[in-house]
Amino acid sequence: MSMTDHAQEKTFLGIERSVTGKWWRERNLDDRLATTIAQRFGVPEVVGRVMAARDIGLDDAESFLNPTLRDLMPDPSTLKDMDKAAARIADAVIKGENIAVFGDYDVDGATSTALLKRLFAALGRDVVVHIPDRQKEGYGPNSPALLDLQRRGANLILTVDCGVTAYAPLTDAREAGIEIIVVDHHAAEPELPPAVAVVNPNRLDDESGLGHLCAAGVAFLLSVAILRELRSRGWLEQAGIRAPDLRNWLDLVALGTVCDVVPLRGLNRAFVTQGIKIMRHRNNVGMAALADIAGVNETPSAYHLGFMLGPRVNAGGRVGESFLGTTLLSGDDPAQALDIARKLDEYNRERKAIEDIVLDQAISAVESQSKVGAMVLVGGEDWHPGVIGIVASRLKDRYHVPALVMGMVDGVYKGSARSVRGIDLGAAIIAARQAGLLINGGGHGMAAGFTLDPEKRPAFEEFLETRFAKIIAENDIRPTMTVDGGLHAMGATLDLIEALEKLGPFGAGNAEPRFVFPECRVVKADVVGADHVRCILSGSNGKGRLKAIAFRSLDNDMGQTLLKHGGRPLHILGHLRRDSWQGRDGVQLMIDDIALPVLG
Repeated sequence: MSMTDHAQEKTFLGIERSVTGKWWRERNLDDRLATTIAQRFGVPEVVGRVMAARDIGLDDAESFLNPTLRDLMPDPSTLKDMDKAAARIADAVIKGENIAVFGDYDVDGATSTALLKRLFAALGRDVVVHIPDRQKEGYGPNSPALLDLQRRGANLILTVDCGVTAYAPLTDAREAGIEIIVVDHHAAEPELPPAVAVVNPNRLDDESGLGHLCAAGVAFLLSVAILRELRSRGWLEQAGIRAPDLRNWLDLVALGTVCDVVPLRGLNRAFVTQGIKIMRHRNNVGMAALADIAGVNETPSAYHLGFMLGPRVNAGGRVGESFLGTTLLSGDDPAQALDIARKLDEYNRERKAIEDIVLDQAISAVESQSKVGAMVLVGGEDWHPGVIGIVASRLKDRYHVPALVMGMVDGVYKGSARSVRGIDLGAAIIAARQAGLLINGGGHGMAAGFTLDPEKRPAFEEFLETRFAKIIAENDIRPTMTVDGGLHAMGATLDLIEALEKLGPFGAGNAEPRFVFPECRVVKADVVGADHVRCILSGSNGKGRLKAIAFRSLDNDMGQTLLKHGGRPLHILGHLRRDSWQGRDGVQLMIDDIALPVLG
């Protein structure tokens, strides 16, 4: 976005810099379109306005409000190599060949691997699964693991949520006589690794338009293609096998989609909407056990998937046993599921404790630098590789630039990075690897991983700093909060919450609506938990009361502004949530930012 574009956009309430250093930008919208959407589809005016502000036109409004697989499901064959992959897998199923799945240790890897494991089990074929250990093996396929799967009898291996840049391991596998099918969604390069098929909507020659899918979404389409191929050959009927209803596993796809932070538009929106409906039935005993342990005692939403279930599934791969997530989500034994869920919950608590220590050290490392430029890059020899991705995300939020965090493993840096909107991190990491600055690396627009020789750290840092500074300058990228409009405290009602819920699920690509409550006064503020600040707000005219909370804000300007308000009026920006604490049904504001009213 250029400076001219910024000049044409509206600054909400004149806020160029909030207490957290952000510019408040009002979403542009077509008032006539908003009114037409509201009238034609029978939704409240506020819903029409939010939809219009997100560029949802009349042709897309129906599928946005009621996303269904029937309307949005593509032909899997539109994906490059899909038919080739389905045919080879069908051959293996029919002939009884030994199949293995090499997954990833994050939520997307666990869900996509669990989905395929369930599919093969329904077809009467037990597959061998390998999830690499984050510390010992790192991300993606490695030669020893692939060769070990061959020794265990597998001659066809599916790599899931990984593999598209694993050139050396897949070359070793081919030379050993192993056939590989890559099922991935990460950024690809012009050269593809040696494989029977590479199913990846983000390979450069793929024209499916499905690059927004996560691995679980790609695995679901592959499952559809496999069943279609087996049905066309008449094998299912001959074998007396009733094809599984893949819709019953959409809860897995929904969990992977939300947690991998891919855009919740189009097919992804249908996956999550329908998957949450499936989740309510609690058919997946592992997911049900995890929800119970996590304290999800209400109708699940994308929020519960992303912030309560996902972190626990991830915890096994971060600080515990990497295979636990897949085992939990692919199993049917309630007792085993409860045991694993408890382990994952404990690992998650351990992860939080480690994360807090590393984050404090990382912030100190950044603050010791002379200035923060177009990025931050920090590393520690004893930083746990299982938390560096989360710490990178925290640093990105704190400094509003791409953040790269590294830990030392066997004499080399293992890094994880998170980006800000407008800077393609995966492309930058791939470019650095192609320039000979990295041992390995890849990812997508907002997140990436890499392996770095310590001697090349200065050159790598200079490469990224130069690249990112140029992008920021050319596009005038700056910290921004996008505003959907203003509300009074008296307008924050359950009716409004119910109207806004029609726009869910919320997540990447479909941001939860944010509203400003102008010139509020803080009636009461205190600290809750370790570092959260909660408060009671009154409206600009002193009328109305609204509960609000600012998470993880005690030690930053936002939390201190609430605690030391001095009775002055404040513009409070946030998103509204249903508050069901202790059985009561109310409204609470989740505070995202605060600004002082502009004088004059």
